[in-house]
Amino acid sequence: MSDSEKQIGLLFTAELQFRLASAVRLASSLGIQPVDLPVIWTHGNHSARYGEIALRQDQADYAAHFLQRSATYLLAVAVKDAIRAVVSDPKASPDSDVRAAYQIARLIRNAFAHAPFSPIWSIDPDCRNTQFEIADIIGLDTTDLHGKAFDWHHYGGPLALYRLAQFVRIQLLEDDPPPRKILPIPKNVIYQQGNLILRKVDEIPQDAAPVKVEPLPDGRIPLGGGHFLVPNDKD
Repeated sequence: MSDSEKQIGLLFTAELQFRLASAVRLASSLGIQPVDLPVIWTHGNHSARYGEIALRQDQADYAAHFLQRSATYLLAVAVKDAIRAVVSDPKASPDSDVRAAYQIARLIRNAFAHAPFSPIWSIDPDCRNTQFEIADIIGLDTTDLHGKAFDWHHYGGPLALYRLAQFVRIQLLEDDPPPRKILPIPKNVIYQQGNLILRKVDEIPQDAAPVKVEPLPDGRIPLGGGHFLVPNDKD
């Protein structure tokens, strides 16, 4: 197996992990993620009983948030390692996309590695006040970022990193993925915009709490966090 083939496999593994972690977080937020654990779990010289490791639903929801974040950042680690394995000096590559992909992934990895639960940007002097970008995929403007708290707005969010991993795997490493197999129809029709989750229901649940919201003059209904419901006749 060549280095390129190995890195393709590792990148795809990171993508699968991200997809699974995203599904777990979504299910946890909706309260439908099972949190069963063994009544007794033994491994090596240790054992734990259910009461020691069981999760409440609110704990599962909280932990799932960080699980998805960890999977997101590991995409950056996989991207950095993949590029480094096949490009001798990616910082000086004549291909601007290679340089951008490597530097964005490396800087995100650095922020994550030193403080995984509350990342802080640590921008090298030669990378400050610089914009790295791959058109329509991801961008990072490092101006005044050094020492600031990590924020998804700085680079475009988890899906931007997911697309970056796919870009490196398919475009740079020249993976030729087979056609997707037929997927099962989802049990729930869900739309997600940022952290806003909308689930289609056939009727209003009996335990739904009514909320009084005044529509805006243009007919939009504010949902908070910059989200709005828009009438069907609006774009």
